[in-house]
Amino acid sequence: MTNQEKTIRELFEEGLDIRREVLGAEYVDGSIEQANDFMMAFQHVTTEWCWGYAWGRDTLNKKTRSMLNLAMLTALNRAAEIKLHVRGAVNNGVSVEEIRETLLHATVYCGIPAGLDAFKAANEVLKEMGQVD
Repeated sequence: MTNQEKTIRELFEEGLDIRREVLGAEYVDGSIEQANDFMMAFQHVTTEWCWGYAWGRDTLNKKTRSMLNLAMLTALNRAAEIKLHVRGAVNNGVSVEEIRETLLHATVYCGIPAGLDAFKAANEVLKEMGQVD
């Protein structure tokens, strides 16, 4: 069955598994548990489409998707999301060197201010994880 043939419920379940694997069950389950009725709409669309549909496709592996996310989040200047996805990238086997190169590449195309914010966010998380001094 292709992703286009899956029901919304199937996309949610598959997305939930992938989301937990990449971001950690504690973070994901906490986000869902803390969501009120208003915020559950966002939890559903994120889990179903982002994680179930996009991340659930077979063509790109999780490591590549993580590096793409870091580059796109740098372009969008979303430090909080970069922090979250640095953890996910490490979980997906992206090395510190690969994270650095991804952010350097994004800096060239997105500009120094966006790159600086991305590097600061990534460095903070990598320090917390014991990956860098």
